[in-house]
Amino acid sequence: MPEFPYARLRRWPDVEAENLQAHDATDLLLASRALDSGITGAETAVIGDEYGAITLPLVASGLRGIRVHQDLATGRRALARNAEELGLDGFTTHELDETLLRGTRLVLLQLPKALAELEQIADAVARWAAPDAVLVAGGRVKHMTLAQNEVLRRSFGEVQPQRAERKSRLLVASQPLAVPAQPPFPVRAAHDGLALVAHGGAFAGPRLDIGTRVLLEALALDGSQRRRTARPGAASPPELPENEGFSGVVNAEDPRRVLDLGCGTGALAVSWALAHPGDAVTATDRSAAAVASTRATAAANGVADRVTVTHDDAGSDLPDGAFDVVLLNPPFHLGSSVHTGAATRLFEAAARLLRPGGELFTVYNSGLAYRPELTRLIGRTEQLRRTPKFTVTRSVRRP
Repeated sequence: MPEFPYARLRRWPDVEAENLQAHDATDLLLASRALDSGITGAETAVIGDEYGAITLPLVASGLRGIRVHQDLATGRRALARNAEELGLDGFTTHELDETLLRGTRLVLLQLPKALAELEQIADAVARWAAPDAVLVAGGRVKHMTLAQNEVLRRSFGEVQPQRAERKSRLLVASQPLAVPAQPPFPVRAAHDGLALVAHGGAFAGPRLDIGTRVLLEALALDGSQRRRTARPGAASPPELPENEGFSGVVNAEDPRRVLDLGCGTGALAVSWALAHPGDAVTATDRSAAAVASTRATAAANGVADRVTVTHDDAGSDLPDGAFDVVLLNPPFHLGSSVHTGAATRLFEAAARLLRPGGELFTVYNSGLAYRPELTRLIGRTEQLRRTPKFTVTRSVRRP
C-alpha cells in the first residue's frame, strides 16, 4: 500500500484532544484490503469513515468514483476539509440508500457501536449492492463481539473473521441473502401518548431513554401532560417554579422559538410541539440517522409541519440569538471514548443560539457536575430536579 500522510488528517470540526486521533489501525486494514481486491472505485462504497482515513488513501492511490456514507455531520465536514487540505477528490457523499450501494461489489465499513445500526447497514448492502458484493467490516478487537457476526449472518451466507492485526480485526461477509420486502428499519414504539420512530443508528432506538424521560417530567411534558393537553378544554400545563432572576420564558404566552439541540429521535422536540402548538420548534443533530428518526417521529405524531429538522454540527448553521428556549440532553461519549468535550461544545452552542434572557434546560448524569460550567458559559444556573442518576438544570443566558 502506498505511503499516505495519515498524520495530516484532522478530526476538526469534531472535538480534538491528545487522546483522540483521526485514524486507527482498522482504517489502514480496510484501505489495504480494498487496494488488494482490484475492484474499481466506481464499484466501491465506504460507510462509517469518520474523518477520511479510509476514503482518502484509496483516492490517493488512484481510485475514482468512490461512494461514501458518513452518519455524522462532523465526519462529512472533516472528510471535505482533509480532502481539500491534501488536494484530493474522486468521491461522492450519499445517504444510506440505494444511490450509495447500487452496483457496488465492495463495501468497506467501520463497525458501528450499535447492533441495530449494523443490522440496517447489512440489510441495505444485501438489498441494493451487486449480487456478488462483499462487505468488509472492521473494528478494534476490544470493541468487537460475536453478536456482530450473528447480525451479519442474517444478511450474508458466509461471514469469515480474519486474523487480528495491530489490535484490529476484519470480518468478511459475502453471498448476500434474499431480503424481506420491507427493510427492518425504521422501527416504532409508543410511550404514553408519544410515538417514537428510530433508524438503526439513532441513540436508544425507539426507547425513551431515562435522561430524556427525567427532563420531560421536569418540564411537565411527560405522558400524563400530553394526554391532558390533547383533550379539548384541558387545563394548561403546570407552571415551572419561578426563582428571582429567571426570565420565565417557558411560561410565556407569546409564541416561542424552541430548539432541541442534539435531538436524537425527537422526543423532546415533538413533546414540546404537542404541548405548545403555537411555538416554532427546531430540532438538530449531527447524526443523519437521528435526523431521519426525528422527522419520522414528528410525522407519526402529526406535528411534521411544526418541527423543522436540520442535520448540522452543534447548530452551526443556525443564527445567533435565534431561540428563546434550548433543550439539551448531551452525550458524554465520543465514539468509544468517555469524553466531556462534546457536552462543552453543545453548551457553547447553546450560549450562541439563545437570545439574552433565553433559557437552557439540560439533563445530565449527576456524577458529571456540569453546573459550574453551565454557569460560566450560559449564566445563572439552578437545579430543577435530581435523581440518583440524573440532574436537570435551568440556565438563563446572560445579556
